[in-house]
Amino acid sequence: MAQPGHHLPEPTVDPALYEGLAYRLIGPFRGGRSTAVDGLAGRPGVYVMGTTGGGVWKTDDYGHTWHNLSDGFFGGSIGAIDVADGDPAVIYVGTGSACIRGNTSAGHGLWKSTDGGRSWAFSGLPEAGQIGDVVVHPTNADLVYVAALGHAFGKNRERGVFRSRDGGATWEHVLAIDDSTGVVSLAMNPHNPREIYAGAWRAERKPWTLLSGGPNGGVYKTTDGGDTWTKLAGGLPTGLVGKVGVAVSPANPDRVWALIEAEPDGGLYRSDDAGKTWTRINHENKLRQRAWYYTHVVADPQDEHTVYVLNVAFHRSVDGGKTFEAISVPHGDTHDLWIDPNDPKTMVLADDGGAQVTVNGGKTWSTYYNQPTAELYGVVVDNQIPYRVYGAQQDNTAISLPAWTSSNTLHPKSTWTNPGGCETGPVALHPDHPEITWGGCYGGAINRVDHRTGQYRNVILYPQLQLGEAGKNLRHRFQWVAPIVVSPHDPNVVYHGSQFVNRTTDGGMTWETISPDLTTNTPAHQDYSGGPINHDITGVEIFNTLFSLAVSPHDPEVIWAGSDDGLIHVTRNGGADWRNVTPPGMPRFGTVNSIEVSPHAAGEVFVAVQRYRLDDFAPYVFHTTDYGRTWRSLAGGLPEGYPVRVVRQDPVDPDLLFAGTEFGLFVSFDRGAHWQSLQLNLPVTPVTDLRIAHDDLILSTQGRSFWVLDDVTPLRQIDAQVAAADVHLFAPRAAMRVNDRGGSDEHVPGPKARPSGALLHYYLAEPAEAVTIQILDAEGRIARSFSSDSSTARREATAVLDTTAGMHRLTWDLRYTPPHLLEEAVVWGYTGGVKAPPGTYEVRLIARGQTRTQPLTVRPDPRLTDVTDEDYAAQFALAMQVRDAIDAIHDALRTIRSLYAQLDYVTERARQVGAVASFEDRTETLRAKLQEIETQLTQTRNKSNQDPIRFPPKLDNQFIELYNNVTGPDGYIAGGAEGRPTAGAYERFEDLSAQWTEIRNRLDTLLESELKAVNAAFEQLNLAPLSVPPPQE
Repeated sequence: MAQPGHHLPEPTVDPALYEGLAYRLIGPFRGGRSTAVDGLAGRPGVYVMGTTGGGVWKTDDYGHTWHNLSDGFFGGSIGAIDVADGDPAVIYVGTGSACIRGNTSAGHGLWKSTDGGRSWAFSGLPEAGQIGDVVVHPTNADLVYVAALGHAFGKNRERGVFRSRDGGATWEHVLAIDDSTGVVSLAMNPHNPREIYAGAWRAERKPWTLLSGGPNGGVYKTTDGGDTWTKLAGGLPTGLVGKVGVAVSPANPDRVWALIEAEPDGGLYRSDDAGKTWTRINHENKLRQRAWYYTHVVADPQDEHTVYVLNVAFHRSVDGGKTFEAISVPHGDTHDLWIDPNDPKTMVLADDGGAQVTVNGGKTWSTYYNQPTAELYGVVVDNQIPYRVYGAQQDNTAISLPAWTSSNTLHPKSTWTNPGGCETGPVALHPDHPEITWGGCYGGAINRVDHRTGQYRNVILYPQLQLGEAGKNLRHRFQWVAPIVVSPHDPNVVYHGSQFVNRTTDGGMTWETISPDLTTNTPAHQDYSGGPINHDITGVEIFNTLFSLAVSPHDPEVIWAGSDDGLIHVTRNGGADWRNVTPPGMPRFGTVNSIEVSPHAAGEVFVAVQRYRLDDFAPYVFHTTDYGRTWRSLAGGLPEGYPVRVVRQDPVDPDLLFAGTEFGLFVSFDRGAHWQSLQLNLPVTPVTDLRIAHDDLILSTQGRSFWVLDDVTPLRQIDAQVAAADVHLFAPRAAMRVNDRGGSDEHVPGPKARPSGALLHYYLAEPAEAVTIQILDAEGRIARSFSSDSSTARREATAVLDTTAGMHRLTWDLRYTPPHLLEEAVVWGYTGGVKAPPGTYEVRLIARGQTRTQPLTVRPDPRLTDVTDEDYAAQFALAMQVRDAIDAIHDALRTIRSLYAQLDYVTERARQVGAVASFEDRTETLRAKLQEIETQLTQTRNKSNQDPIRFPPKLDNQFIELYNNVTGPDGYIAGGAEGRPTAGAYERFEDLSAQWTEIRNRLDTLLESELKAVNAAFEQLNLAPLSVPPPQE
């Protein structure tokens, strides 16, 4: 799925060879930024949200749950949404948030749905950049207006107001001011839709500054539906005007508000004569601080005196804007608001935590802990079991969470920890020593966290307040996300990048600067950021800084440093000397986003460079094999318009590379000579970082939280021989016997549980009539069998194998075939398979007349150091004995119930010819004795799943209870066993076996004597004899 106007490269490796792989969302479910929400009158509880990196979402239960609408069509940054009042099936979505943070992602036009969001079509304006507003005519869904701010990082003509009269098929540029001034807000008079107000704003970002304001900014108005426009005056600020928000009161459309950035005359203006004259009614800084990020005003639909202003806090006025009170909301930094026109106490709010809903005027709100839309700057992982994933979430905190959880997890949030640092991070650690983590924050703050004691300590090397200060006045220029790296060779050695490389070896108590300034050190880039109206300096605009650091895994003396202004340096002697090795093709002031030192060769390095913050969206990837003496570009196979954030090399296959871009993930099978999409089921979102660890590919995204591609080993195996195969079984990675089934509460949003067990992958070049996969143990027994036959799969309680052409994934849960219970059996307890002991197994694939085999290793949980191989063998032996006993009991029950059915049939035949009396006594005696045995074997009164609480358990359920004790999983009542059974379990088995032996002997005797007598009577009447069915296999 390419972005509008772009084309994906033709794959050199058939995607069918890996199409069975899938990404898995692991969270966090902690909402990321949203600047667009909308609803629809008459549809209570239904709202849509546009996120700044995660696409479009919808709730139909007042924010209790959210689901994505845009996946499969588009995604990324959303600037505006409007559901057509005249036809609620029509939704217009403008991409590109107009609250242009330093990490903002560019928009790529407008999308439209005509079926309520089930499907979408691109609707034009690919160069409109950031779309601040979309307004649809109240009764004509084909008449739509778009406020286009334009490119955030450069000048372009496609900005202003665009109008479509044909539902987005064609567009008219009805308000074009200049190539720097766009429109960020629109307000339509609902009683006279030809009357529209527009807030014009000149805005442009550079990596070192944010420009907000110009002579053409202000309020514009049309009274003829957009044919002509007039810039309004009548008391509004003149001269340099910055961002403008506008709102019309639906209760009194002559009342109009304009929230205006200007100095000294900025503030909230009101007109009571439809824009002819204006009065500044409020100039409090709390309403207009950081104007470029906020400046939103919304009118109450029923009360002309009530108006809302959205800033850091959420403000409401009930006196026409003269005074405001703050309303408590779940998350600060508020950006958009939709108020139900039929019930103004019901609202949906967009803020830096996503979207929340209130039904009582803001007294209480829905949560944002149900939205997996976190904007994450990077990812690192450790070597724990389960391994943990770390990153910093914009507008929240740094966070750590596990790649998977056990079924004992009470709540997904219970596994989260704060590894130190704030929204910017980054987080750094030695993967073997996760008890110590390092977390950064803007201004150069760096926290050392000891998770054993819970101590968080800021050990910044030079505590100088950076906020509001120019780079030229700072001893150390730290970027918003200043790099932190823990040496892979020594967890006590930590590096922190400013314009210098700084090193500590004593936990941050002292720091040594080991490099000169490794940037261009350009004075023009180090002045106060902002202007021409306001300054704004948080660290995002601190430039001429180091943006990436990497310590070679081969040599602790080799350190690489990349700057945000296009330089790369390397030292090979621990910082004593640094060499400028910048590639000749490095674009001017390109940001060295990531440096990957090859895990295979000491002098090999991959560098990802992005320059989208200078309005250059070309991909840049550089590769050296000689410590930077020579370079070549690897970007030739990547699509134009896809800036690259990161490139990683697989630690096993040196030719396998992964690239995270602004619009998704790419893979190369030939060390960068060619690239192709590896998007699979991953949503369209910026991929900010990648790690390959534990045979998984772990991703951080800017808007869709963390994802894991479980098991990349098939990608390592793809070659010409595999591609030419008719049938292929991939060599499976080793499986670990561990509880990784995750929490099970479907009502709590949480990560998707990873496929539990062994992941098996097979490829069919052409469809197969039938497919079978068998797992054989070391003794040649079939531990488990899978089939493409649906009836067989249903009987064996397994997945149905796919017979279509392509690559498919199957998960074996590391359990042998479970006991075969009667279909109608109602029992209490675990009836799954026996846990497979650690060891070597064989996977056998049978398809298209061919057989393929691969070895599979099952490993024990390495945390269970007190469990031996002998313990696992003892557990397996007893579990199989118990399973076989359960099988035998239910085979006996099948025999009994088969005899009941036969007796009923023969008796009915005999009744038809009047011959029942001659054998009725014998058959009833047989039936009674069978019933006596049956009721000892199973509780026949159990009909529903809670009946075992009402009626006493019988022999089968007592065996099942023991079975659960010996080989069951962790459950609500009891923990699952790992290792040798207890003495009590062996004792219970002996007792139950004795009971079963006694009952089985009685049943055998009954079948030997009574059954023969009954059959003899039947033979005299020429009736078919009763037969005993064979045991079920």
